[in-house]
This record gives sequence, C-alpha cells and structure tokens, in this order.
Amino acid sequence: MANGQTVQVNPAALGLVGFGLTTILLSLINAGVLPKGGESVVIPLAMAYGGTIQIIAGLLEVKSGNTFGMTAFLSYGAFWWWFALLLILGGNGVISLADAASTIGAALMLWGVLTLYLWISTFKLSRTLFLIFLTLWITFFLLGAGKLFVMPQLEQYGGWLGLVCGSLAMYGSFAIVTNTTFGRTVVPLG
Repeated sequence: MANGQTVQVNPAALGLVGFGLTTILLSLINAGVLPKGGESVVIPLAMAYGGTIQIIAGLLEVKSGNTFGMTAFLSYGAFWWWFALLLILGGNGVISLADAASTIGAALMLWGVLTLYLWISTFKLSRTLFLIFLTLWITFFLLGAGKLFVMPQLEQYGGWLGLVCGSLAMYGSFAIVTNTTFGRTVVPLG
C-alpha cells in the first residue's frame, strides 16, 4: 500500500537491478578495469542476484501476464546460472574449457541473437528498455566475436558497452522504484 491505495507491484524493478548490478561487476572485469581473477567474486553474485533474483522476477511476470518480462528475466537469470556454472565446473576441472573459447564465443553470439529478437519488442516499450536491449545485444556480439575470433580488444569494448547496459538497467530499476514510491513520474523512463 502506498498512501492508503493498493499498488500493482512491478517485478521489473527487482529483475532490472539484479541484472544491472551483476552486469556492471562482470563488465568492469571485461573492460579491464578490474582483474580477470575477480570473476570468482562474480560467481556467487551471478547465482544469487543476477540469476536467482531474475528468475523470481520472471516468475512474478508470469503472474502479471507480461510475456516479454517473463521471457527476458527467466532467460537472463538462466544466463547468469550458466555463466557461474561454466566458471565453477571449468575452474574445478569437472569440465574442460581448454579448447572451448570458440564455443563460448558462439554461445555468447546466440545470447546476442536472443537479445536482438527481444530488442525488437522494446520498440513498443520504454526508451530505457529499448536502450538496455540495444546495448546488450551489441555487448553479447562484441564479447562473442572477441572469443570466437581471439580478439581481446572486442571483448574489452564489450565490457565498456556492458557497463553502459548495466547502468541503464540500474537506472530503469531506480525509476520504477522511485516512481512507484512517489505515485507519479519523478524519474522518466521515456
């Protein structure tokens, strides 16, 4: 309840912040701002906040009847679990990643394809979501091409663009929470 009125809860606020915060931390590593060894810090964050929180948000979107939100949050929640499991299983020798760079690159490109098709739907949504998905599909393609063609500079560019994407997602969450709390548009989503 806000000001004595029943308010519809928007799970996108939770999903966007889970995605944004985790994306920013990993992107700082991809951009070369933080060391590669910092990925071990991203793993639990990816599982708990980027992964699980987005899955919860996606399931709440089902209840809201939001097909776009359900697909996006459940997909990217699963992405973070895939990423964490890849690092955990590969880092502990359960699976070999010795010759997997090109396959990881192809997987990232496929995530880019998914994001590109979701981006098309944002043409009918807010400008903030449009920009989040625009920067995200380009980020995935840069990261994927960097791995696939062994071009670390592309991965670094992907890291910098990932910082923009994650920041936009954090902004989107901030706007939803703030606007809901105030009961009016305080922070525009476009």
